[in-house]
Amino acid sequence: MGILEAGGYSPRMFRVPLLLLMATVTTAPSDTPTWTDHQAQEVLAKTQTIRLTPDLSGLTPGERTAVARLLEVGKLFQDIYEDSRHRQALELRKRLEGQKTPLAEQQRTFYRLFQGPIANTLENHRIPFLAADPVVPGMNVYPWGITKEQVQQVLQRHPQLRASILDQRTVVRRADAALLRKDLDTLKRYPVIDGLHPGLGDRLRALAAKPDPAMLYAVPYAVAYAPQMTKAHGLIWEAASAVEGVDPEFAGYLRNRARDLLANDYESGDASWVRGRFQRLNAQIGAYEVYDDDLFGVKAFYSLSLLIRDDAATARLEKALQGLQAFENSLPYEPHKTVSSDIPVGVYQIIADFAQARGINTATILPNDPLHARRYGRTILLRENIMKHPDLFANGRASWDAVMAEPYRGHLGLSGNFNRTLWHEVGHYLGVDRDVKGRAVNSNALEENSSIFEEMKSDLVSLYLGKALRERLFYDDTTLRELYASGIQRVLQIVRPRRDQSYQMMQLMQMNYFLENGLLEPRSDGLHIRYDKYHDVVGKLLREVLAIQRAGDKAASDRFIEKYTRWDESLHGALAAKMRAQAKYRFTLVKYGALGE
Repeated sequence: MGILEAGGYSPRMFRVPLLLLMATVTTAPSDTPTWTDHQAQEVLAKTQTIRLTPDLSGLTPGERTAVARLLEVGKLFQDIYEDSRHRQALELRKRLEGQKTPLAEQQRTFYRLFQGPIANTLENHRIPFLAADPVVPGMNVYPWGITKEQVQQVLQRHPQLRASILDQRTVVRRADAALLRKDLDTLKRYPVIDGLHPGLGDRLRALAAKPDPAMLYAVPYAVAYAPQMTKAHGLIWEAASAVEGVDPEFAGYLRNRARDLLANDYESGDASWVRGRFQRLNAQIGAYEVYDDDLFGVKAFYSLSLLIRDDAATARLEKALQGLQAFENSLPYEPHKTVSSDIPVGVYQIIADFAQARGINTATILPNDPLHARRYGRTILLRENIMKHPDLFANGRASWDAVMAEPYRGHLGLSGNFNRTLWHEVGHYLGVDRDVKGRAVNSNALEENSSIFEEMKSDLVSLYLGKALRERLFYDDTTLRELYASGIQRVLQIVRPRRDQSYQMMQLMQMNYFLENGLLEPRSDGLHIRYDKYHDVVGKLLREVLAIQRAGDKAASDRFIEKYTRWDESLHGALAAKMRAQAKYRFTLVKYGALGE
């Protein structure tokens, strides 16, 4: 999620010297990499803006009220997300909002594009574009700048803290007097939250009696963001009341989720979300994905997506998801788990996305919690007005044509991306969910490598099942080929990925594996695809990925990543340069009609 690369048209630009831009905020630290005017203009020139305006005319007055309240919740989550990623973000944004100049408008464009003061350059470097602290792996959900080794030292001395420190929805703090006093004041100010977290106040008071900045402690998100969570609770409850008469199941989900945000326990909301049968509206609400945690890969960050369903497209897809147990049993690993074929799936138009979901995210499958998934299943939300946006497809097509040999250029089609995305999300539901020690593979088992292997597994499942789905007549020869072409397009890297980029890293790993095993062949006229090898090579890699997830061996995952993330400038660099030259846009700024944008 977040800022991704795609195609379209560029926003209005202001050519303002960046030295002046920096000076309007504060003085940059002397060791901060310099963000230049040239870099700024490069990014702006490679940025397109798309605007999403789904038809909401069919909504009832109550549904319209619910939409308005949930959009307000999204704004609260946006604030939390920006703050959780960078400790200076909200202060800098507030300063920018008070300035009414072309310079300030350019600054606000960058801030909106990157959801904070850290920009991504065309060379894939993260640099503060305002005078802000450089990014740190733990973002602002751990003590700012703390290292993984420092956290592990505390956990070695106090193993009883592991569950709370590495919980997906806690903020980790140093046990100094001021922070402890602040959290105790929060519990006093919000007694409902205090009551929902029995024992927390006693633990904090014990630490406050002997504060020690070398010690760490954790507080639930409900405490760390108490003002926003209590306000969100009220707004979501109002939304539920507004739709009660026309969509009681959606109203029930909203009420459960409102309570979840205060309790820091998502089970009631997840159960009613996955098993609910809603009318038109749907909403992803809460902290789920851990992509932004570069320290341990366990902290979930907030997001909110508000969606309206395409009923006809949804009905067609529901038929394709029957018999999932057979697909699970066909995967190359053991022991297999039992899965439900009754996975709620929907094709939706995005009304608005916030926080970690904002950008050109194509689909979601949630919840991630393996216990919740086992008990209730998971829900798949496909974002049709992103997946089939013509500007995004056109930009990707230009990069594809730049590096593929002529016979393969026509193999790319809209159905390939749609189907690969659908079965990628199903892939999250299938395969290994716990390692041999019982640890969830999407959190502690492989630590910061978990997301890389989970996303790669799901990519590979979407391709591996192509053969079986062709036999079931879900695909014909053309749509199967478009799926396979989409799988190749997916792995082509336009820049060398950073270690913290889970998606891009796993895509590079697939590309190198495909090259090593002859599925993808570089020749003088461009890249060739050996379709006759496709299923076997994908199955071979999938078997290795599932084995690493099942073993839960962090060292083995490190070695596998190191082996398959090699970057050869004469090959990878040359292909990337050709794609960059043809891709009109590298970044996409998404605006939403529902927000008046």
